[in-house]
Amino acid sequence: MFLPIPKVLKEAELRQVREALAQAKFDDGAPSAGRQARRVKRNEQLPRDSEAAKKMGGIVSGALRRHAAFISAALPYRMTEPLFNRYAPGMRYGAHIDNAIMFQTPPLRSDVSVTVFLSEPSEYDGGELVMEEIGARRKLKLAAGAALLYPSTSLHRVEPVTRGARLAAVLWVQSLVRDAEQRRLLFELDRATQAVARRTADAPELALLGKTYHNLLRMWAGA
Repeated sequence: MFLPIPKVLKEAELRQVREALAQAKFDDGAPSAGRQARRVKRNEQLPRDSEAAKKMGGIVSGALRRHAAFISAALPYRMTEPLFNRYAPGMRYGAHIDNAIMFQTPPLRSDVSVTVFLSEPSEYDGGELVMEEIGARRKLKLAAGAALLYPSTSLHRVEPVTRGARLAAVLWVQSLVRDAEQRRLLFELDRATQAVARRTADAPELALLGKTYHNLLRMWAGA
């Protein structure tokens, strides 16, 4: 499931992150990638252990954890800390798939990949996030503060930047529900339940919808 979520970061949070990144020192981003992806990764990355990465990572993670659509779609069990990257003109990230296991403490299986866009589309040319699907191709470039959720099993790339700078945060989620199709069905059922509740808060169908959702979650959960 590919899900854009607008305005994950509040304006004040986005401004704080952007101001910190404008003064931060970035390193070569290739060493953090897997063996195959490292060959096609050409970007810059904020060191994980830097004070800026820790502070800004807390802001981004906190914004996601409080966002109902993110929780409903990802059903997070564990999340990595965000990685902040920068693409200057000439930089790109060729076609790759994200590592299946993120070797942190404890290790984390990547089920859902998340990109939080930190630059406005007008601030750079190129830099689209491209998803390769069977018989189709998606090119995405979201507003600053928006997040994109997509399956970590997806082959994807970042197009070369030709003007300006593309800033983003990326992180990975191990979901309570491993199967992507099951997660999608639960997300759609949750959306339908919320829509009914907004129209009629005391609708008798809500109890049955809630029962179905939670019993499916109980059946499929097992991170």
